[in-house]
Amino acid sequence: MIYKAITNISIMNDVTLITLDNIPNQLKIIADIFTAIANEDINIDMISQTAPYRGSLNISFTLPTDDLIKAINVLGKFKKEIPGMRADINSNNCKLSVYGDAMRDIPGVAAKFFALLEENEIPIKLITTSEVDISCLIYEKDVDKARTCVKETFGI
Repeated sequence: MIYKAITNISIMNDVTLITLDNIPNQLKIIADIFTAIANEDINIDMISQTAPYRGSLNISFTLPTDDLIKAINVLGKFKKEIPGMRADINSNNCKLSVYGDAMRDIPGVAAKFFALLEENEIPIKLITTSEVDISCLIYEKDVDKARTCVKETFGI
């Protein structure tokens, strides 16, 4: 049954990962950062936040590599407001997403999917999920191998 849970796969190329370290745990600051990025017509995709620790947190998000320079310029303005903030930038990635309506009712799909990537030595940089999909940020060099093993394993 688990092998029928994933029915579709999609790939988004040329994705950059930005991680903002040491952000104050204040929703206004987070909203201001994402508003400033949106005001530059940059579409953010995957967003992941760590749990707050001692008043700060880390936020990772992806965007099209073509928008990286604009994003760096926007984030540079926040360095003055948030002196401890550090931005780590990682390019040459692809977003691999798997989808299936049945995922919401079948336990173990994520476990099988992650084990499959591990067995094929495909590292994951970032994960986001919903009830019916799992998205992983992987190295561009691994995208063909990832696509093939997911399609073969899940019969897509």
